[in-house]
Amino acid sequence: MGNSIKGSQPLKLVCASAQQDIFHSYPKCRPLSVKVGKRREISKPNNFHENPKMNQVLKYVNRSYQRVGLDKLMRIAGIEDDDLLIMSDVDEIPSSHTINLLRWCDDIPPILHLQLKNYLYSFEFKYDDGSWRASVHRYQRVKTRYAHYRQSDYLLSDAGWHCSFCFRRISDFIFKMKAYSHTDRVRFSHYLSPKRIQDLICKGANLFDMLPEEYTFKEIIGKMGHIPHSYSAVRLPAYLLNNADKYKYLLPGNCIRERD
Repeated sequence: MGNSIKGSQPLKLVCASAQQDIFHSYPKCRPLSVKVGKRREISKPNNFHENPKMNQVLKYVNRSYQRVGLDKLMRIAGIEDDDLLIMSDVDEIPSSHTINLLRWCDDIPPILHLQLKNYLYSFEFKYDDGSWRASVHRYQRVKTRYAHYRQSDYLLSDAGWHCSFCFRRISDFIFKMKAYSHTDRVRFSHYLSPKRIQDLICKGANLFDMLPEEYTFKEIIGKMGHIPHSYSAVRLPAYLLNNADKYKYLLPGNCIRERD
């Protein structure tokens, strides 16, 4: 996300946990601005669980602790009232045009959701335009808390991209399939077969062999089957296009992933 909006703001922060397990580790915060200080880390609370074999309930408890940790990190980083704060997952990428629009406009809503185009595996497979959980907040010290659910009726359309399961290596797919909220979808051990995963990536098919997660029969039927291929690079992130050799696996026509 940082490279997509580089140059758009004086200070940007990426907060995330170590990859050893997203929900077994506590978050760290890394400034992307060269002029800002070093990487920052906060201590874990006494009741934070780090057992990699913890049950599902404890994983959700850890998520709550992480979000409290993110609130603390924002204050440590020096955020001030009325600063614009983006709350999004790492794979939810606001466009630089969106960031500049928000900077140039006065009196934006206190909380504004961002409508992002949904992609799966790479920018070859556009799923829909229905991503909305990413949001921009006018920070208020007492009120603003990290959240990733609906908080407002305001939605800025065509604000960027959400690229889910967009990994370079097959091992990263396996890691995410086994982690946290996805682990109960791995009903059979062969779901984690590298060959199977690679075949499904190239087809644009569901890794978990599930029906589409929608709310009406019309939407379920409309999204059944493989996602259609797209071979257009129009309106993709500029940083991606300018570094096509480095990120070729994200571009249409390059579905083969690296094996460890």
